[in-house]
Amino acid sequence: MRMIDVIIKKRNGKTLNAEEFDFVAQAAAKGTVPDYQLSAFLMACFLNPLSDKETALLTKAMAHSGARLDFSEIKIPKVDKHSTGGVGDGVSLPLAPLVACAGVAVPMMSGRGLGHTGGTLDKLESIKNFEIRIPAKLIHRQIQKLGVCMFGQTKDLAPADRKLYSLRDATGTVESRPLIVASILSKKYAEGVDSLLMDVKYGSGAFMQKLEDSKKLAKSLVNTAKLLGLNCRALITYMDQPLGRAVGNANEMYQAIEILKGNKALAPDYYEAVIETGAHMLVISGREKDLKKARQLLEGFIADGSALKKFREMVKWQGGNPAVVDTPEKFLKNAKLQLDFKADKKGYVGFIDAKLTGRAGVLLGAGRNTMEDPIDYGAGIWLHKKAGDAVKKGDVIATLYASDKKRLEAGAELFAQGVKITAAKPKPYKLVNSIIK
Repeated sequence: MRMIDVIIKKRNGKTLNAEEFDFVAQAAAKGTVPDYQLSAFLMACFLNPLSDKETALLTKAMAHSGARLDFSEIKIPKVDKHSTGGVGDGVSLPLAPLVACAGVAVPMMSGRGLGHTGGTLDKLESIKNFEIRIPAKLIHRQIQKLGVCMFGQTKDLAPADRKLYSLRDATGTVESRPLIVASILSKKYAEGVDSLLMDVKYGSGAFMQKLEDSKKLAKSLVNTAKLLGLNCRALITYMDQPLGRAVGNANEMYQAIEILKGNKALAPDYYEAVIETGAHMLVISGREKDLKKARQLLEGFIADGSALKKFREMVKWQGGNPAVVDTPEKFLKNAKLQLDFKADKKGYVGFIDAKLTGRAGVLLGAGRNTMEDPIDYGAGIWLHKKAGDAVKKGDVIATLYASDKKRLEAGAELFAQGVKITAAKPKPYKLVNSIIK
């Protein structure tokens, strides 16, 4: 088989078969064809979009381009969740150990933050010595013993995706929905899970800002996942404003621990996101039939301390100091410089723009513009007020943290552009817009 023949076939709008997708994936993983031919293939797919069946074939080929995690001898349901990313979206941190308390396995492979959206791996690494680069053998052992493991993509898992992902940005094919779907699902399919919950966000801080675009992506993800034999559904969730109170790494981890301790009042919207997402995971995994009962089960695990205990065990298993659970303020410290952003008039917090808040976090040092940029784990933003809260002139709306004065000033200037004080109280927003099954 020749790469040029595959390119021409797709360029002419014809349907590719499994053998041809396998050829492309293996070539991408092993470097047996030049980047310019892979780039031409991506452009052909962009101009002649893949069908759901083709997308499933490409996804499977990319997953099989390297090693796969095999949990077949673990007889309990295996479920994971993927978010398209947002600002303050640290839901995975408490979610994975919480759901594992229900007797399902949660092998959760996550990524790093880039641009205004945060990354689960960066947040986990705010716990000193927490190890996220784990060999497949140890992931398997931890899942067997503990039921949960949170880790990063190894070089052996879906290597074709890494190559094609890097070329999509350089070739102007990032917006291709089938290529987005294949990239996301190839890594999840390689995990060896039975069920997958997709959290597809919309709004200023989301990858897909328009609601209709988010719904189209969600439908493609669900349809393709089902063709791969995965139980899957998607939640379309709000990301026009930050989720929870914390934006950053150490402070998002602090918030997650407090939620597992039962401090629901700290961040009610974040707590709701954790419980609702977890309930859907239990239902699609077959662990529970009813969402209401699934929610009650998860809330019970928080109330009786089971979820916090599971999180503590996971931290210990992965090299971190479990004492972080007991005194997070001691181990998850904010950066040394801080600035209080205050209301300049009386009224209500009408709106806090998610994207501008996320970009402010990057300026503070909490995020990165390129994958090579260093992370300041203590940098970030704590929202004392959320949309709908009444304020008087001089009330602190947020505290910003950084290790450098210029970064702090730049972050504060940008954050200020995203905060709106209104005379009238804004209408509350709905966290989950719709469910795609």
